[in-house]
Amino acid sequence: MVSIRYFAIDIDGTLTENGGGIIHLPALATLRYLENLGYKIIYVTGRSSEEAYVIASFGGTTKLSVGENGGAVMLAPRQHILLANKAVCESGYEVLSHNLKGVKIKPVFDRHTEVVLYRTFDIKEGQRILDSHNLNLSLVDSMYAYHINEKGIHKGTGLVEALRILGGKLEETVAIGDSETDVPLFKICGFSVALGQAADNVKAVAKYVVSEKQGRGLIQALNLITNKHLGKTKK
Repeated sequence: MVSIRYFAIDIDGTLTENGGGIIHLPALATLRYLENLGYKIIYVTGRSSEEAYVIASFGGTTKLSVGENGGAVMLAPRQHILLANKAVCESGYEVLSHNLKGVKIKPVFDRHTEVVLYRTFDIKEGQRILDSHNLNLSLVDSMYAYHINEKGIHKGTGLVEALRILGGKLEETVAIGDSETDVPLFKICGFSVALGQAADNVKAVAKYVVSEKQGRGLIQALNLITNKHLGKTKK
């Protein structure tokens, strides 16, 4: 029987209470409790790796983060492993902005490997334009922004690197999230849970689905995994 040792946790829409990015404190407390029991909590997010690392540091969980939809792994302040080339993504932005209306850069924390855009244009048309220019790039929707990433770079890519550093295995890992950017995690991890607000195609890939949404959904997901695979524990 495979034992669970790691949790790969999305941030926006999963750890948060709403689209404004407010952290759901009871969910954070549950993650910290699991960390204190010896499990490793890895934030895997479309946000910058710095934001995720700060949450981990102040929240008392594992001080390692995966940001930019898998393009950057942060090990310590000013110490990153970059898995993609931002310049390639910037060339994709130039093509999109000249060929499609509504393409605008979203003001976010600095990125090392991707370009982040407002959700103000047809993403399918944007991908068609990138493909027509033979650019090896993907447009992905985190539900809070569109991201230009190199093809082959996704949350799964970053998690694999993070687990290599920690000495962990995918089959020992639970992935919890709510958007299409979490699907690569669901496909490669031993266990996966989609939250209540996830689209049907995201839920279809997850091993488990919970009814609650956002931070409450994360707590429900953690309780489900605890009861089914970790055994009931008491604080």
